[in-house]
Amino acid sequence: MSLHTSNSYGEITITEDAVASVAGRLALDCYGVVDKVPRNFSDACADMFKRNSLSRGVKVITKDNRIFVDLYVILSFGLNIKAVADSLKSTIKYGLESFTGMIVDTVNVHVVGIRL
Repeated sequence: MSLHTSNSYGEITITEDAVASVAGRLALDCYGVVDKVPRNFSDACADMFKRNSLSRGVKVITKDNRIFVDLYVILSFGLNIKAVADSLKSTIKYGLESFTGMIVDTVNVHVVGIRL
């Protein structure tokens, strides 16, 4: 499914893969995030062939002009997990809302592991 919006310049269509790539890049730029992990077997297979590593570990669902994001991440050891997750949520929410011009309803952060 794609995101459809319009402005004074015309109609704009953004695919969910593009939104997932932007969210993945924003997640890697956030302090405390070490890596993203594949969320299922098909992501793991795509990761072996390096199809799109930016959207790895990111699931985007759009419904009624709202964006729902699930992130699967590995965090750095010794940091407050709640603080990093809250920072990650606000960074993703702000970045996607400014990129798409649409409302990000929820950002769920799934901490899969901790790495030194």
